[in-house]
Amino acid sequence: MREVSQPTREAIRLVDVLRALGDPVRLELVQRLDRTGPDNCSAAGEELDVHQTTLSHHYRVLREAGVTWTTIEGRTRLVRVRRDDLDNLFPGLLDSVLAGARRSRPTPDH
Repeated sequence: MREVSQPTREAIRLVDVLRALGDPVRLELVQRLDRTGPDNCSAAGEELDVHQTTLSHHYRVLREAGVTWTTIEGRTRLVRVRRDDLDNLFPGLLDSVLAGARRSRPTPDH
């Protein structure tokens, strides 16, 4: 198993995390990963109807901001939310952002 370049816990900055979570596609990716746990990078693209190169960009932004952690196993990239790191650095932030995203999601009636 290999890891790709990503910031240490101490290098994660709030402004980078908020910028990364400010994009609707990235926010949806984080919501899915937080619900399901580590996932293959390619799987979410099919569900979100996002082109693979665009999806790769979004995953890179999340990784470089310190929101996710990526490991490589063979030809598969597994991504998980860095919940422990984020909760340690910014208590309650991730829960608040994800709860706010759930509340602001349009309902089928609207």
